[in-house]
Amino acid sequence: MFGTFTPRHGPLVTYRPAGDRCVLVEYGEAEPELALNFFAVRALAGLHQHPPPGFVDAAPGFRSILVRFDPERCSRQRLLDHLSELHEHQPDVSSLVVPSRVISLPIAFDDSETGRAVELYARSIRSDAPYLGEGGNIGHIAEQNGLAGPEELFERVLGTEWWTAFTGFAPGLPFTFSLRAPTGLSVPKYNPTRAWTPEGAVGMGGPCLAVFPVESPGSYQLIGRTVPIFDMLARNRAFRDGPFLCRAGDRLRFERVAEPELADIRRRVLEDRYEYLVEDAPFAVADYLGAGDGG
Repeated sequence: MFGTFTPRHGPLVTYRPAGDRCVLVEYGEAEPELALNFFAVRALAGLHQHPPPGFVDAAPGFRSILVRFDPERCSRQRLLDHLSELHEHQPDVSSLVVPSRVISLPIAFDDSETGRAVELYARSIRSDAPYLGEGGNIGHIAEQNGLAGPEELFERVLGTEWWTAFTGFAPGLPFTFSLRAPTGLSVPKYNPTRAWTPEGAVGMGGPCLAVFPVESPGSYQLIGRTVPIFDMLARNRAFRDGPFLCRAGDRLRFERVAEPELADIRRRVLEDRYEYLVEDAPFAVADYLGAGDGG
């Protein structure tokens, strides 16, 4: 019943049991290859478009999908047969067109709130951490990556679109990767973890950039802050259809603003006087694969 399956096009597919009501679908080998995520996001869209009887929901990972089903309406074998047929009809990765949106977000680099999180960490958790030296997290990232200084780091963040591979850890938190590969950035995480991170903080860990949707612990190096991306109260029209702004397959594009301007934008978000810039823009994988630098 479980095991591996090789479709006509695309990577190796592995089916694994995950309790009585879930199946874990894994794609390819355990390596951080964006092409695997493109395939997973496209397969997820196909599953939602053509769900089997008893389908409940599905959650993507970087190269996986966790599928939840109702065993009273669909046997596990029937679900696996449906998934295999879905994968068999997937086109080759290079010809995939993935449902996607471009979301433009303002960002204030080196803001006071993320600075406060770094200071609290230094006072209460670990004062001798190497990422707390001159320039804080931002200075550490620049030094670790041989950059001329903070401005070069900011230019690299602004100079690419960030692909949302999946969401998790906190409600709607997007884990994103540069589509201009590589950015040349690799960032060590906190050790141990921070006890507090402000909502809206933007941080990096390894090659991944994430936006914190709620106040929470966190281990990513902090570089700035943006607008809310999660709102259970739907105070802004962007959240009327659901509390999460970002979903797998979205591309984030950051636009630099000063901290006072960001504070004003954040107020307008909560007063429903700010319109999020969200553009439907299907993503052609061939354009990414065909570009020498991925951008």
